[in-house]
Amino acid sequence: MNNIIIQNYKSPVGDLTLGVFNNQLCLCDWTYRKMRTQIDQRIESFCDSSTTIGSHEILNQCIEQLTEYFEGERTTFNLPLLLCGSDFQKSVWSTLQGINYGETISYSSLSRKRTQNNTSQPSKDIGNSKSPKDVRAVAAANGANALSIIIPCHRVIGSDGSLTGYAGGLRAKEQLLKLEGIDLYNGQRRLF
Repeated sequence: MNNIIIQNYKSPVGDLTLGVFNNQLCLCDWTYRKMRTQIDQRIESFCDSSTTIGSHEILNQCIEQLTEYFEGERTTFNLPLLLCGSDFQKSVWSTLQGINYGETISYSSLSRKRTQNNTSQPSKDIGNSKSPKDVRAVAAANGANALSIIIPCHRVIGSDGSLTGYAGGLRAKEQLLKLEGIDLYNGQRRLF
């Protein structure tokens, strides 16, 4: 049985826990977040595995790419990813990957884009991209993202341009957006 190999990474905006399973990055998440236990349990269940501290080439690549990102030398990531979640969550995370460096999107716009990109039939309960229920479901999937920064959930903001909840905290979200050149205070937000 393969284990999920984890390692910690101290970023300039907070500590991250990284994990790899079957040569794919399955975890790059804030070490001190409210849902830490639930996220870890979901990934362990999805992989039918437990975690162990260790090293791995994918973790080394992730650390190298994160370091380049924080030094302003990288705008995209090139890592094999394992998305551990429901089909709906995966569709949201896939849509998040389409938000370019230095751009932001609102939750309602993310919901619309997910619906446009989703070729499978929407569920009976979640299918109207304009409904508050769908926007809330998209926001919940965004919050369940276990590949923070790599899958850029920090680029999702409120429809009024305000910073809204973020697993790493609003201060980390603000710092990430500033790093990407987004001026949150002088009307330089770009919404889709």
